[in-house]
Amino acid sequence: MISSKLNTKLGDLGINTSLCRREQIVYLPCIYRNTDIMKPDYLATVDVDPESSTFTQVIHRLPMPNLRDELHHSGWNACSSCFGDASKTRNRLILPSLISSRVYVVDVGTDPRAPQIHKVVEPVDMFWKCDLANPHTSHCLGNGQIMISCIGDPSGNGKGGFVLLDGETFEVIGNWEHPGEAAPFGYDFWYQPRHNVMISTEWGAPKALANGFNPAHVKEGLYGRSIHVWDWTTHRKLQTLDLGEEGAIPLEIRFLHDPDATEGYVGCALRSIVFRFYKTPKGDWAAEKVISVPSKKVEGWVLPEMPGLITDILISLDDRYLFFSNWLHGDIRQYDITDRRNPRLVGQVFLGGSIVSDGSVRVLEDPENQPQPRPRIIQGRRVPGGPQMLQLSLDGRRLYVTTSLYSGWDKQFYPDMAKEGSVMMQIDVDSVDGGLSVNEDFLVDFGKEPGGPSLAHELRYPGGDCTSDIWL
Repeated sequence: MISSKLNTKLGDLGINTSLCRREQIVYLPCIYRNTDIMKPDYLATVDVDPESSTFTQVIHRLPMPNLRDELHHSGWNACSSCFGDASKTRNRLILPSLISSRVYVVDVGTDPRAPQIHKVVEPVDMFWKCDLANPHTSHCLGNGQIMISCIGDPSGNGKGGFVLLDGETFEVIGNWEHPGEAAPFGYDFWYQPRHNVMISTEWGAPKALANGFNPAHVKEGLYGRSIHVWDWTTHRKLQTLDLGEEGAIPLEIRFLHDPDATEGYVGCALRSIVFRFYKTPKGDWAAEKVISVPSKKVEGWVLPEMPGLITDILISLDDRYLFFSNWLHGDIRQYDITDRRNPRLVGQVFLGGSIVSDGSVRVLEDPENQPQPRPRIIQGRRVPGGPQMLQLSLDGRRLYVTTSLYSGWDKQFYPDMAKEGSVMMQIDVDSVDGGLSVNEDFLVDFGKEPGGPSLAHELRYPGGDCTSDIWL
């Protein structure tokens, strides 16, 4: 059940809380690029209804018509930003391809349990009309258009621009940003219309990150460390906040869900830092470090120090908890953020990672004084890789987790996972006092797929979720 407090909040945001029933299916892109299998990526539909006879099974697979796309993140043709517009229906999943630069538009309205391809936007349209490539995050807009952030140009250089699609025909309209105002790098973005602001983040140049991570590329300036503040109405870039070395590779960004809020959080991967960004009394924007996960001194690894590598963050719908994954250390953390400037750790669970006790890496020094975790085994399957993409149930009680980050980095850091496939898990969340525990009865093993082991990534609920919907 939805708590009365959250129920009231959702109602205030214009959400029909009767629709906030327990999730029954989820969609996940599954990737074959950088594996030994020469097959198209596909969209998996997974049954997560414990009352169903097909619980924890992949009940449908939609293969793409091309090879080596690198499906990654997804969004919607319509979401809560279109609230009140009766002509808009959430019936198309927007599925950009990070490497091929195609965008697949998937029909999930006709039969939500068996999606079908509705349209393919070919990369040439994005190249010629926008001089952009490598699309990443997709959000629907209140005017019915779809906006997709990109991380590069057609030559593989970094370029943080935005593509607009028509919300009915899905044709490329053009750039959202003004000519010459694209950021040096791109990745994620979130907008807050009541405050006329959008903030975007940076990953790196596609030519640098395409097939793996080279630390030298950070020193060479091929990875970002800034977030960018944009005027939502005029599309002008207003500020660039340089987060410094501690803010290297700022990835997922989340405003609080409250549309009146003027603050949020961004996870910075390389130094495992979470920054709070906020609007100052002067009306401009600033950022401050609020969470730091210290690196561990190790032996038996590629570098003498291992960062946690924060790769995904999300905020519960009631804006009480922040969750993030440390892909290399192997843990998920839950913080109480009711005191926005002083998050308090209230939950932690380990799910694989690079410092498991029976692995080749030995921790020599850990500022947090934590023992090396035992390998996580669920239903006889050793969890491969580390926790990566997260999705929280609308009632805040179930956290779904996958272990693949991006095929090129999967192959580099977790080669066994690239061969054996990733998994999807469920974490039980104490939404009252905080706390995380593994649901031992839940596992989706993508190593057993009929087409061969695949790498499952981001999770989406058909009705919207904590990382897809923005309210006006």
